[in-house]
Amino acid sequence: MLRFLFVLALFAVAIYLLVRVFQERGVLPERPTRPHRPAPRKAVAPDDDEDFLRDLDRKRLNPEDPGPTD
Repeated sequence: MLRFLFVLALFAVAIYLLVRVFQERGVLPERPTRPHRPAPRKAVAPDDDEDFLRDLDRKRLNPEDPGPTD
């Protein structure tokens, strides 16, 4: 039984080294990469949005001014 485990360990080490040599030489193809997807837009809270805050200040200072229409 001990001889079998020794042979199995030697076989595993030999296969590992063989694969490493193939990887370094570039014989094995590289793993395919996923296509780059743009990151989803992060939602901006109203209190972090500069345009929103600027519009609130404008409305507070000039309540009769309708402001820009978007």
